[in-house]
Amino acid sequence: MKVAISGLNNTDNPAPGIGVAKSLKDRYPLIGLSYDPNEPGVYEGLFEKVYLMPYPTLGYDEFERRIKYIKEKSGIDIVIPNLDAELPLYIKYQDQINKLGLKTFLPTLNQFEMRDKAKLEKFCKSLGVKHPKTIKILSLDDLISATKELGFPIMVKGNYYKAYKAYNLDEAIEYFYKISNEWGFPLLAQEVINGIEINYVGISNYELKGGVGIKKLTTTDLGKVWSAVSIKNEKLLNLAVQFSKNWRGAFELEAMVYNNEIYLIEINPRFPAWVYFATDLGVNLPQILIDLIDGKEVKPNLDYPIEKMYVRYVEELSVDFKEFLTLMNKKEL
Repeated sequence: MKVAISGLNNTDNPAPGIGVAKSLKDRYPLIGLSYDPNEPGVYEGLFEKVYLMPYPTLGYDEFERRIKYIKEKSGIDIVIPNLDAELPLYIKYQDQINKLGLKTFLPTLNQFEMRDKAKLEKFCKSLGVKHPKTIKILSLDDLISATKELGFPIMVKGNYYKAYKAYNLDEAIEYFYKISNEWGFPLLAQEVINGIEINYVGISNYELKGGVGIKKLTTTDLGKVWSAVSIKNEKLLNLAVQFSKNWRGAFELEAMVYNNEIYLIEINPRFPAWVYFATDLGVNLPQILIDLIDGKEVKPNLDYPIEKMYVRYVEELSVDFKEFLTLMNKKEL
């Protein structure tokens, strides 16, 4: 069985693909799917072959042509997409992808849309959990109006990527243009909740099959985990169990604890970049995903040690520049 994995970036804004690949590399031959030859994961020796993919914005036909070619050349059986920007395409066309002989384990389109950042407040009510007040932003006037309503500091977020804390209107406007120029609209203005940031990574088949909770200790400027500690928080676990009843696939819950109340900030519809930490603690979520694809009976694995520290670090390596040029020119390496 051969597994294709996307999301190979491994910089200060790391993608989940490297953690997924590290979790599976000793069990399966792996194929990397990249959107950029500059992604460090291309060169880390985790994949027997790497292919450049067309951007999701080009549509399904371009995707189908490329993935059929990759299957023919490399014999992939399973695809694990790990990027927010590509997931709508994989989810919308998962039946067609399955007919190509490629297996996935993804939420339905309705499930994916219900946890959209712009709709999350309503979904949180159904889960019985609090959510920071959030306002959709489609113009600069919307942003200015939102700052008057929410006050400062305020979170300015893209619908898929990037989030910045603004302490005044000038900063909010700067982040408005910074995000919209790169990712388009809508943007979101969100109330800032002070407290302790806790996250939960899991896999569900309408029942929580595995998961690990962490408390963030330090983060990058983009809010990505740099160090964390494993925790067991009963309210966070109960939230994950409740959420899983309406979910199929990988997920990450991002939350804040304030005055013993949990505020659900975001639901990511895929594994996070720190997923290998769960594997290291004995909960191999990518392997559980594959077991579910194979139709195996999976008993929930929710047991892991607490007070284990996760540390991300920078690693350097040298590779032949011709590898980069080959991937650029031939679209495969």
